[in-house]
Formats: sequence, structure tokens, C-alpha cells
Amino acid sequence: MKTIRIGVCGISCEKCPRMVQNKCPNGEIGCTPKENKFCKIATCAFEKKIKLCFECGKFPCEITKTGPISYGYCQYISGKE
Repeated sequence: MKTIRIGVCGISCEKCPRMVQNKCPNGEIGCTPKENKFCKIATCAFEKKIKLCFECGKFPCEITKTGPISYGYCQYISGKE
């Protein structure tokens, strides 16, 4: 069984445009909560000590808008549409 990696933004690493283009700053590991000058979402999750931005009470927020998932979809799954 293949393990599916989920980035801190919530997108499957295998479908992330940066990973597909071999431009992920974390290589094969994918995005994790840590200081990351390329990803505001990963840095924010690191600072808030959460694994996924969906775990944050402020989700979706302005930082979410910088990620690969549409903001409208984030609002929908959060129930804050």
C-alpha cells in the first residue's frame, strides 16, 4: 500500500504543482510545518504548532489565499462560506 503524503496546506504532495515540477523546497519529504521562506503556510503552521492549516481556528485566512488550494474551497470545507 502506497502512503499518501499530505502537505501542511492540505494538498496531496503528489498533486502539488511544485512537487510535480521537482521544485519542492523540501524535496521528496514534502511540506511540513517549519520555517520555510518559500511557503507562508508552512511557517504559519510551525509558529502555531499545528500539522495542517485546517487545524487552525482562523482557517481559512489571508495566508491560506497564498496556497495551492482555492480560497473558495477552503471556505467551503471549513463551513465558513
